[in-house]
Amino acid sequence: MAFMVKHVVGGQLKNLTGGLTEEKPEAEKTDAAAHGMTPEEFEQYQQQLEEEKKEREAEFAQKKAERATIRTHFREKYRLPKNENDETQIQQAGDDIVLPTELAKMIAEDNQEETHKQSVLGQLSNIQNVDIDQLKDKAQATLEDLKKQTENCSLM
Repeated sequence: MAFMVKHVVGGQLKNLTGGLTEEKPEAEKTDAAAHGMTPEEFEQYQQQLEEEKKEREAEFAQKKAERATIRTHFREKYRLPKNENDETQIQQAGDDIVLPTELAKMIAEDNQEETHKQSVLGQLSNIQNVDIDQLKDKAQATLEDLKKQTENCSLM
């Protein structure tokens, strides 16, 4: 019951005492006062926040471009279709793309492994039960036999 009376009469009492208490309008409160700073300090603080935001965005764009570079590398390596989003990210970053040394080493190692796999010895190592050292020895022995036969040849 007290709640009902307070609810009905409370709003009207506030209207009657409107001139007795001073309330600051919301428009007069500034952001600087809300943070407990002077307007100059608050302006510097806002500028610092903007600069930090721009730096974070630049670092994020750099990371995105690095990832896009790696993705395009692997797409070229495995002959997958190109992605235009990656190319635009790389172009937006410009020439500032520097891969971390660890990633550059990984890519270089992949390239070396690919060139080794494409060589004749690399293909032979893929065949099971093949001893490469034994094949080398046989090839050397065959070459030596051919040299001896050509030395003994009366036509040459």
